[in-house]
Amino acid sequence: MTTLVEGTHPGGFLVWEAFRDYTRETITVAAGTLEPGTVLGKITASGKYAAHDPAAVDGTETAVAVLWGKADASGGDAPAVALIRGPAIVNRHDLVFAGTPSEGEIAAAHTALLAAGILVR
Repeated sequence: MTTLVEGTHPGGFLVWEAFRDYTRETITVAAGTLEPGTVLGKITASGKYAAHDPAAVDGTETAVAVLWGKADASGGDAPAVALIRGPAIVNRHDLVFAGTPSEGEIAAAHTALLAAGILVR
């Protein structure tokens, strides 16, 4: 029997949001192929978004948003939709982090998202 594996879905991380026209925005992803639920940081110099990286010094070290759907910016900038402000609640088990952040770095990202009104449960 064939085993089927279901991947992530756009917005599958979302538990609740107040008003989608307020909490989501179209953004520009600067690099990488990112899955729905990827925690994002904002590059200070360009205002574009990339996967959150706690070791970076370009602005992406601070978690500020969660990617709504898949984004492929491997060949250059790509438009995408992200949850960038609350009030909203997201499922921590459905968030995607680039690399292998420590538990402390993940907790810091959750705290940073809370500052944007995005509560991680």
